[in-house]
Amino acid sequence: MAKKNNNQVSAVRQAKHGWIWTLAFTVISILWIAPILVVLLNSFKRKAFIFRHPFTLGTEPLSAGWDKFIHGVERAFCGWLNYSNGIRKTNFWNSFGISLFITVGSVALIIICCSMCAWYITRVHTKVTKTIYVLCLFSMIVPFQMVMFTLSKFANLLHLSNPLGIIVVYLGFGAGLAVFMFTGFVKGISLEIEEAAMIDGCTPLQTFFKVVFPILKPTTVTVAILEAMWVWNDYLLPSLVLNINKYKTIPIAIQFLKQSHGQIDWGAMMAVLVLAILPIIIFYIACQKYIIEGVLAGAVKG
Repeated sequence: MAKKNNNQVSAVRQAKHGWIWTLAFTVISILWIAPILVVLLNSFKRKAFIFRHPFTLGTEPLSAGWDKFIHGVERAFCGWLNYSNGIRKTNFWNSFGISLFITVGSVALIIICCSMCAWYITRVHTKVTKTIYVLCLFSMIVPFQMVMFTLSKFANLLHLSNPLGIIVVYLGFGAGLAVFMFTGFVKGISLEIEEAAMIDGCTPLQTFFKVVFPILKPTTVTVAILEAMWVWNDYLLPSLVLNINKYKTIPIAIQFLKQSHGQIDWGAMMAVLVLAILPIIIFYIACQKYIIEGVLAGAVKG
């Protein structure tokens, strides 16, 4: 009886203070979303109004009737002009295709190679596998700035200064987190399932792709989201590795909107930024339910 009363008191306290946490996280969410909303609003304004009224909906206070209609048409025209100029000046669709190719190729390679590596590390207990696992974890600790000049030199020597070559580079930098998460999940998979598949005549590769890999779906989606967001938005690595005169990813193309003497077409830049973040936001929203599931599965089972 006493235990039941204590549980009731605890539930009442949680309900009493629940609104405080709700309010706090609501404010934090608004602060996180605010920069994106500001970029979206300013993508429909002329350059002068971006600096004069960066946080307002229109270019100036609206009045009723005909003036309101005129200002609405003006905003629509400015928005169309900003997006048109941004796409034209950055050669956006070409950069979009390069970024899409690099992102999809990198994520696919990371998932396939790192999931197989994690499975091998978990099932084969030798000094070699332990060393591989430690090296993967160590790669998460080493700052990128320590290796970026050496990496740039080796990328040129190995002729990796192209979209296909940089995918291999992304595999090296993305393997640490991916192997760590996959290893934690594989440890929770029953070994008897794999033994049963091998008794039925499956080879190690068949066992992995037909039995193990489908079970890894939550972690696979989580790794795909995290790595895709990183590769898609990355600026530093493509600028060091790629031949930017021939291959411009979206972040590099946006940077080229900055002209000489610091002149920037802010309207076009805001418009292209909206186009750049839209695909990754859609991808994240579509797959976000798997993130917590995959992270918790890897952490708890590891």
